[in-house]
Amino acid sequence: MADVESGPTSHSILTVKPWYMKVLDWCRLNLLLVLTVLGVLLGIILGLSIRAADPSDRAIMLIGFPGALLMTMLKMLILPLIISSLISGLGSLDAKSSGMGSRALAYYFLTTIMAAILGIILVVVIHPGNPDLKEDLEDEEQPKVDPLDAFLDLIRNFFPSNIVQACFQQVKTVYKLRNITEDQIVNKTINATEIANLTENEQKGVYYVESMEGENISYVQETVKVVVGQEDYGEVLWVDGMNVLGIIIFTIWFGIIMTKTGKKAQIMMDFFFALNEIIMKMVLMVMWYSPVGIMSLIAAKLLEMDDLAGVLSQLGLYMLTVLVGLFIHGLVVLPLLFFAITRRNPYTYLVNMLWALITALGTASSAGTLPVTFSCLEEINKVDKRVTRFVIPIGATVNMDGTALYEAVAAIFIAQMNGMELSAGQIVTISLTATLASVGAASIPSAGLVTMFIVLQAAGLPAEDVTLLWTVDWLLDRFRTSINVLGDSYGAGIVEHLSRDELKKADALDAEMNAGKHVDEMTNEIGDAEEMQKLNPSGSKANSQDKLNDTKAKDTESVI
Repeated sequence: MADVESGPTSHSILTVKPWYMKVLDWCRLNLLLVLTVLGVLLGIILGLSIRAADPSDRAIMLIGFPGALLMTMLKMLILPLIISSLISGLGSLDAKSSGMGSRALAYYFLTTIMAAILGIILVVVIHPGNPDLKEDLEDEEQPKVDPLDAFLDLIRNFFPSNIVQACFQQVKTVYKLRNITEDQIVNKTINATEIANLTENEQKGVYYVESMEGENISYVQETVKVVVGQEDYGEVLWVDGMNVLGIIIFTIWFGIIMTKTGKKAQIMMDFFFALNEIIMKMVLMVMWYSPVGIMSLIAAKLLEMDDLAGVLSQLGLYMLTVLVGLFIHGLVVLPLLFFAITRRNPYTYLVNMLWALITALGTASSAGTLPVTFSCLEEINKVDKRVTRFVIPIGATVNMDGTALYEAVAAIFIAQMNGMELSAGQIVTISLTATLASVGAASIPSAGLVTMFIVLQAAGLPAEDVTLLWTVDWLLDRFRTSINVLGDSYGAGIVEHLSRDELKKADALDAEMNAGKHVDEMTNEIGDAEEMQKLNPSGSKANSQDKLNDTKAKDTESVI
């Protein structure tokens, strides 16, 4: 139906709005989204334009400085946002009893394993691996990662020994070199003075030999430790970086207990509700700066590449495989799953998430995109806050569809580069390991590269070849982060649909409690009026009776 305007006269004149006015109205309503898209485009143009001038490292640092400020501000808000949103979500609804948590986890596992399988199918069909790439690309030193140690670190971080320290540090196995020594007996020459200082028993161990020149040489035998080699050993240390998993588990535990405590914890619950509103308003202020920061981040990343054209030509088919997989998963698989369960238009839902997806593309951080994800889900897609505040923070940490797909593709790509034929068992191992390893990938930029070593070693593939992929990871990381955010968003809509009965029951219970509270207040007012009538039966009898009648009338209206 066409947009119309009515004139001031009695005979309303209908005029159709011109198309450019509709565009302007849409841009006005979605100004922040438009500015974010412009930031991405200007960042690409700026980065490609300045490359010709061969800027210095300091110039690149200055160009990327506004983007670094954006990332710093987002990281500053991540911790209070996760804590306040999770606790307020749990305070609004007992997620454990409603089954919301189990539904969310089932969705996360299902979509992640689907993404890994899709990646395996595509990389086998397209076959981007070429053994010549190993000769063309420079080999670099890679960090050592042991699958068992990585799994144990994940479990350790579930339960931090110091919750305050977990806000800025996490447990990690750090590998160091230590010397391998063995005892060897060596001869040590000594002179007459040293022999005289020895005890009688020690002097029995002195040996005498005659040199070729005819001189007597005295010596003793000593056992010394000699270095015969080096070995790696792992040491469990606290390293810099927020322990997001540990904080989330503690926060969920805290929120569940607080909810079950009831009225005694109401003050604490009100505090976290207020904190959540304050943090969201602070986040909105940061988001108005995000277009400038995203432009800066993209331009700086393009300028940091030494040979952009060479890298794209050498790894182009690998990048194409990953991107095709991400787009199929994000534009076909997830929408079909969403439609099959909710019977809603998945692409309208996706378009409404565009601001969050572009922010994820610019920041390459699921956690950094949390504020925008909340805004798009709650204000545009109208998803219940009780669902988003519980599901999304967990999803930003454990639901990594894009990362699982990327790791599956990268593992088989490396096998193809080495001319290795993978068995069915190895392919199953890759799919399962990619799914589980993606859970341990922190919601920060390029975290998938670290967990990539776990997948490679589990499948028996050469882990050192992952360095070939580092040159293009910065770009792929942005796209897979967008798919991670999209998967979280569809998950919130699906969980809300599956939990609609519990949500309605919770609403009805709240309404019943509020009605009961109102009736109690009316009863107290009636009692007060009757008490006043007894105390002053003469002068204030009429006034008391009027008050009593008014109160009963109000109570009757409330009941009706």
